[in-house]
Amino acid sequence: MNQLKKDLHAFQVNSIAANQVLPEVSEHIEPIFQGKVISLQVDTVRLPDGETGTREVVKHPGAVAVLAIHDDKMVVVEQYRVALGRSQIEVPAGKLNGNEDIWEAACRELKEETGYIASDWKHLYSCYTSPGFADEFIHLFLAESLIEGDADPDEDEFLESFEITLEQAIKLISNGTISDAKTILCVLAWQHYRMTGSILGSI
Repeated sequence: MNQLKKDLHAFQVNSIAANQVLPEVSEHIEPIFQGKVISLQVDTVRLPDGETGTREVVKHPGAVAVLAIHDDKMVVVEQYRVALGRSQIEVPAGKLNGNEDIWEAACRELKEETGYIASDWKHLYSCYTSPGFADEFIHLFLAESLIEGDADPDEDEFLESFEITLEQAIKLISNGTISDAKTILCVLAWQHYRMTGSILGSI
């Protein structure tokens, strides 16, 4: 577990060293909305050509998602998503609480939503979900060697947990039942892992 935390630290340090191409400098920030999960602001920015423009920006605390494998099946949850007007099948996931450690957040979300505790963890990827308007940064983990337990979802969280095979997951992607990016990415990572025994793009 100490090696996992060292790898995550190295990943976070390397992620900071990004090139600044055609930067847009925020000269004024107008807060619009502050919610429990997100906030919305409008930035007035100086464009690369010297002109000004506006950018609507959603601020997010960050999130984690877990590809949990039990008996060669992926643990998923089905939950109604009001924004979509329908239920979704997804991997266990959730937002970070304050300055919460991302691995600890992944452990917490897996336990809360499915009841499982994992003893074998690997970092898969970390990525921005919608960089055109939001700063949400999500961390994906692989969890294995699962031990069953009782789920403990949030008071306002209603979901069902179950397990599906890789073949079922691919079919659910094809028919649109699985349609969120984090879960699709986890399924592709799992497919590669089963074929090669290695994590594609892992640190």
